[in-house]
Amino acid sequence: MRRLGTVQQKISCVFRTEVQDMPSGKREAQPFHVAATESLNPSALEADIHSAIATEKLDGTCCYVSLYKGQHYLWARLDRKPNKQADKRFKKFQSSSVTSIGFTWNVEEDYKAVSDNWIPAQRVPHSDGSPVPDEHGHILGWVPVEKNNKQYCWHCSVVDYETGLALLLRPLGEDEDMLEITCVPLAELQEQTLELIGTNINGNPYGLGSKKHPVHFLVPHGIIRVNAPPVDYLQLHSWLLESDQGKVEGIVWHCNNGALFKLHRHHVNLKWPHGKPFLNTRPVVIHFDRHREQLDDSCPSLFGAFSKLHGQTFQSVEDILFEN
Repeated sequence: MRRLGTVQQKISCVFRTEVQDMPSGKREAQPFHVAATESLNPSALEADIHSAIATEKLDGTCCYVSLYKGQHYLWARLDRKPNKQADKRFKKFQSSSVTSIGFTWNVEEDYKAVSDNWIPAQRVPHSDGSPVPDEHGHILGWVPVEKNNKQYCWHCSVVDYETGLALLLRPLGEDEDMLEITCVPLAELQEQTLELIGTNINGNPYGLGSKKHPVHFLVPHGIIRVNAPPVDYLQLHSWLLESDQGKVEGIVWHCNNGALFKLHRHHVNLKWPHGKPFLNTRPVVIHFDRHREQLDDSCPSLFGAFSKLHGQTFQSVEDILFEN
């Protein structure tokens, strides 16, 4: 199985989109709704979208593995956003213009301060040495998740920098109908992006863990494939609405040239979560044999808890419960 693309820039919708004068179905405070039209995005056609690999878009938060201080680290997504004064000026411009094209940003003065360790995502365009904001005025980027950082405590729970391991959920080998929870060296994930899902992420649509025993995993992007229909609005709408496999937050297509395109349920006016998520329909086995000898009492509690369940199989990820 070839390694698919990483998320290093904003992913465009596979269809052309239009802004509708109605509350967003995705963001509560957003007074407008971005909907897909039935016309394919020209960029998707140029990237040969019809031969792309369709994968599940998971509902979590994006992460990245790269070096920090000479060590393999997990990085959390942190988008730079305008300060209040610049945001007010930007919205005023938007209200008098059809697009954000033509608005001039001063990255040094118009943006909220971020940590010195913050870096822009690799595919963010630059101009005169500065990253260029997207159409929403945001600059996608990353910040390293340092040990015991309370702001990123759930990120911290899925990595152990002492042993250099990360906690992963992924298909079991070539068996798409079986999942496994395992730990792998962060070095093997170098320069990959992943989705952090779990109890305290985005309302926990997958029902993972509990308040007393929260459970989180990293899932490499593009690793969970779906048998989606051809890239056609009506067929995809029907699949997302009626198919058991269509009970996903969305689809991300990985094109042969590395381009990525997505379709979110909200793009086609469908709610999420919707019924039992497709991720929860497959059994999952816990494999910790490869690095079990590295895990001791000093390892993060989640690693130790899963190590004790080594070899066990559960009907679904939501069925994994730890003893009190």
